[in-house]
Amino acid sequence: MTQTITPPTYVTQAEELYDKPLDPNVARRLVGFLAPYKWQMLVSALLMLGSTVSSVIGPYLVKVAIDSGLAAGNVVALRNAVLLYLAAAIIRWAFIYYRVNIMAYVGQSVIYDLRKLLFEHLQKLSLGFYSRYSVGRVITRVINDVETIREFIIWAVLAIARDLFAIVGIVIAMLALNVKLSLITFVTIPIMIFATTLYRRRARFAYRKVRSAISWVNSVLAENINGIRVVQAFSRQAHNYASFRDYTNRYHLQTLINAAKVAASFLPVVDILGALATAAVIWVGGTAVLGEQITAGVLVAFVLYIERFFDPIRDLSRRFDTLQSTMAGGERILELLDKEVEVRDEVNAIEMGPIRGAVRFENVSFHYSDDPTLVLDQIDLDVRAGETVALVGETGAGKTTIVKLLARFHDPTSGCLSVDGVDLRTVTQQSLRRQMGMVLQDPFLFNGTVKENILFGRLDATDDQVIAAATAVGAHDFIVHLKNGYDSTVEEGGVLLSVGQRQLISFARALLADPRILILDEATSSVDTQTEQVIQRALATLLKGRTSFVIAHRLSTITNSDRIVVVDGGKIVEQGTHAELLEKRGMYYELYKTGFQE
Repeated sequence: MTQTITPPTYVTQAEELYDKPLDPNVARRLVGFLAPYKWQMLVSALLMLGSTVSSVIGPYLVKVAIDSGLAAGNVVALRNAVLLYLAAAIIRWAFIYYRVNIMAYVGQSVIYDLRKLLFEHLQKLSLGFYSRYSVGRVITRVINDVETIREFIIWAVLAIARDLFAIVGIVIAMLALNVKLSLITFVTIPIMIFATTLYRRRARFAYRKVRSAISWVNSVLAENINGIRVVQAFSRQAHNYASFRDYTNRYHLQTLINAAKVAASFLPVVDILGALATAAVIWVGGTAVLGEQITAGVLVAFVLYIERFFDPIRDLSRRFDTLQSTMAGGERILELLDKEVEVRDEVNAIEMGPIRGAVRFENVSFHYSDDPTLVLDQIDLDVRAGETVALVGETGAGKTTIVKLLARFHDPTSGCLSVDGVDLRTVTQQSLRRQMGMVLQDPFLFNGTVKENILFGRLDATDDQVIAAATAVGAHDFIVHLKNGYDSTVEEGGVLLSVGQRQLISFARALLADPRILILDEATSSVDTQTEQVIQRALATLLKGRTSFVIAHRLSTITNSDRIVVVDGGKIVEQGTHAELLEKRGMYYELYKTGFQE
């Protein structure tokens, strides 16, 4: 008994519950990616037409060879028919060869263009998108779904047209040879149409489930690989493997088997109908040959045409598999490309000039687009250029959201946020962020060398400037002791380094970029006390002369700030120096007593 596996709710809702007929709009937009290659497509179409004509003419030449050559005892006619048949076969091979090569080039070029477009769009999408869309699903779109479209372009686009041309050409040739035998053959067409319609509906649903299943597989793989340390720390390997084997991977297997069963059920129908048509034609045509109503050559040619008549129908059924898979993948790709970029530059946005770093929040409120609950409520904050401001408060109070608005990862729902008196919505994001730096609690290092990661924010820096930045934050000493020094690889995420080492490299990266506004989000919370002492010295260098926003829970990071801002429930409830806030004995005093003392 086969076990029925149900996908997770998010997969069902996001991937499956929209079973609609083939959407002409989706097909039109996918074909639109072929526009830059219209001349190659035209040449391929002409080659396809030539190969179709050379294919259709073959049975007729067999008829000529039998009737004008064998039956008439004419060796010259037989020889000419054979030579023409061979010439048609060679021409057909040449046309197919060049057409496949051209379409391979077009297909690979379209995939290059499409992946480039997707990557560019993914770079523009706001952080809100990535909080709702798993990495595995994004990878599925860019890799699996795009690959499906490549196969469709290379093998199916002109093949479908070729099959349709072949059917039309064969029908014309059959009618020209004998109308009665043609009508006998065409009796099977209504049955074929009914079977194709039934198959199309089942195949559409089956292939959408296949695409959702591979998306689920990629999501689970990405999640487990990214969280491998936690998996191993809690000895979850066996449980995760069993879950992947019995549910995730088995669900994918089940959907593939179901889709294969749907495809397998259609091909025998075509074969049976072809056999019935051939048998009927041989019976009726054979009787006509015996009665000398038609020649043997006509009957033989007709049998060959019947075989060639059903060949493109079989091929169309296989192409329809690809077409269904392409439509399912195409819908998902277009859905991703249609995702709205939440934070956009205005049409007349200007380049942000060199900034001093004065920041002003004026009655700023914010909530996420899919949740009307206010995360920030009427924030008013005026920060002088060069001032260091510490943001403190309980988890979920809105501290990180404040700095995300400053970096324009989101735009305020209401109110105004300005730097040096310039509303951030009137300047380009790139010109703003070029003058900002951010160090996160868990800094991300890219697969590459230590030097490449430090250079990330300033590619034109010299080796001496890289070393100077690393030395200033206290990272130089451990870097030179690595196997290859600054040219040592850190692997993806910096897994070969400790948390403290990754943090120091991220400090060096921020210092080298020389930002006018610096954001530190829990930058010292994951390091040991000894490393923190090194980082504190690095901070003194990093914060000097810059407007800085520091989110921290450690007292040593907070007390040196020019101002401490206490956030609670999305509102600023207190602000002042460490001593002033302790004297008030308000919320900061309570936080200090319970969490900040060291």
